[in-house]
Amino acid sequence: MIHQAQSLKDKRRVVASLKDKLHQHHQVSVAEVDQLDNAQRAILGITLASNDGRYAQSVLDRILDELRRHRDCVLGDFRSEIIGG
Repeated sequence: MIHQAQSLKDKRRVVASLKDKLHQHHQVSVAEVDQLDNAQRAILGITLASNDGRYAQSVLDRILDELRRHRDCVLGDFRSEIIGG
């Protein structure tokens, strides 16, 4: 949730900044996957590839902590899935 966003432009500024920061800090791919026309809500998909499931989970846990502390948005809900081969 991006409560202070008054327009899609405001939302895109927050989402772009968040995507860039997550990519730089955690080497993950981030995309806005739903609610594109809702100015106060963003649904992001975050992916990473690793041959170590514990490492992947630790990266996802750090990302969740970062999202919970982010000042421009509120984490409403999340799901995570580790797919092993």
